[in-house]
Amino acid sequence: MTPLRAGILAAVVTLVADQASKLWLLNVFDLARRGVVKVTPFFDLVLAWNIGISFGWLQNDGQSAQIALMAVKVVAVVALAIWMARSHTLLATVALGLSWVFLPVFPLDVALTGAACMRLLAVALVIGIAASAASVRQAVRVDPAMAFASA
Repeated sequence: MTPLRAGILAAVVTLVADQASKLWLLNVFDLARRGVVKVTPFFDLVLAWNIGISFGWLQNDGQSAQIALMAVKVVAVVALAIWMARSHTLLATVALGLSWVFLPVFPLDVALTGAACMRLLAVALVIGIAASAASVRQAVRVDPAMAFASA
C-alpha cells in the first residue's frame, strides 16, 4: 500500500469511527437524557454542543461566524491533503491522515477536571520519558560510522 493510500485510509477509518461513536452516544446511549455519566474517577461524559473550535474557542451563534469557521476548516483540510500528498513516508502520511479528524465536523465535548488534566499531563510525561529513553537506547546501539554511511 502506498503511503498516500495509507494516510487516506487512516483518515477515513478514524472519521467513521469518530462519527459513529458520537451518533451512538447521542441516539443509542441517549447521553442527553442521562446527563453527566461518570466513566472513571477522573473522566465524565457530558453532552455539550461546541459551535466553536477546540475547547470552545471562537464560539459564536451567528451564521457568518459559522461560515467563516467552516472556511478555515476547509483551508486546513486542503493544506493537510496537499502536505499528505507530498509526503513520502508511511508514518508521516498516516499521521497527517489522522490529523484531519482533529477538525471536528460534529463536535461533542468531554468535561475534564483540573485534577484529571494533571493526571493526563503526568501520564504524557511518563510516556514521553519512556519513549525518549527507548530512542536513546536505540541510538547508543548504532555504530556512528554506520549511521552516516551511504547505502
